[in-house]
Parts: sequence; C-alpha cells; structure tokens
Amino acid sequence: MKVRNSLKSMKKMPGSQVVRRRGRVFVINKLNPRFKARQG
Repeated sequence: MKVRNSLKSMKKMPGSQVVRRRGRVFVINKLNPRFKARQG
C-alpha cells in the first residue's frame, strides 16, 4: 500500500477501482493486488 498525493497514475492500471472510505480515497485492484494506494 502506497500513500500518494495523486492517484491519477494508479487509476490507469487495468482492473483498478477508485473507492472513498472514511473520507480517504483508495485505489484497489483485484487483478493485480500490489497496486493498492491511499490518498490523504
């Protein structure tokens, strides 16, 4: 899990989804689980 300022590059990966949880923005990826990130 990475913490980043911008999730724009993570959003382009195939299979990635941008999710809001508890006021934070997360990127989760079922196809390739190592592309997990959080913003904030």
